[in-house]
Amino acid sequence: MRIVTWNVNGIRAAIRKGLDKFIDKMDADVLMLQEVRCLPEQLPKDWEVPEGYEMILHPAEKKGYSGVATLSKGPMKEQGRGMKGSLDPADSEGRVLITEHDDLLLVNTYLPSGSSKEERQIYKETWMEQWRQFIQPLIALEKPVIVAGDLNIAHTENDIWNPKGNAKSSGFLPHEREWFSDLLNDGWHDLFREHVGPDAKLFSWWSNRGQARIKDRGWRIDYLLGNKIAFDRLVSVEIDRQGGLEVSDHAPVILDLHSS
Repeated sequence: MRIVTWNVNGIRAAIRKGLDKFIDKMDADVLMLQEVRCLPEQLPKDWEVPEGYEMILHPAEKKGYSGVATLSKGPMKEQGRGMKGSLDPADSEGRVLITEHDDLLLVNTYLPSGSSKEERQIYKETWMEQWRQFIQPLIALEKPVIVAGDLNIAHTENDIWNPKGNAKSSGFLPHEREWFSDLLNDGWHDLFREHVGPDAKLFSWWSNRGQARIKDRGWRIDYLLGNKIAFDRLVSVEIDRQGGLEVSDHAPVILDLHSS
């Protein structure tokens, strides 16, 4: 089974840049998109969900902002949106979509960024703690669980091109990195990192500034986290930098699992 997570940096722009071609090429069973930035009525009128897929779109209330979507070839059941009892119980920013695919549970997540201003960093950190508590019970489910998406944090020094220069940057702050370690200590597996090893320096997002793409000055902020049952089904994980950057400033992360 192939699962892909991809921040598309606006689904309408991604469609114009050839999103459908890459969906066809990746041949994913399930595709989790973040930062779709589109209400259903704003989708291009001449665009249809790629053949063979159904899509659940969970947009933000604010036009042109945030939002996630999950596409599936097989049967898909929506299990929830957002986090009850959180800062944003209605999930007005469209950040969490939970779906079930046969015995597989997927949590599509777009974690807030704190880089724009201090208030958003405070919001991000509160959201992080609430989300960690929200997903923690899922670890023990007797089925494979994948929590995936743009988590806006580079965990280790090998997840960012310039760790020393970014030590005070949102997304690589010491307490954010510690929080990510706590996630793994809870029992989640960073499937990409465990597959490629601790020393690989590979990224999933590159700034549009300073020739970051050409110079490979990126961050790995797009993740596939799995519980033990999902980890035991792991076949491979890769970042498709070559193709993905034609569509977005993020590359898709592609996970292959044994079916059972």
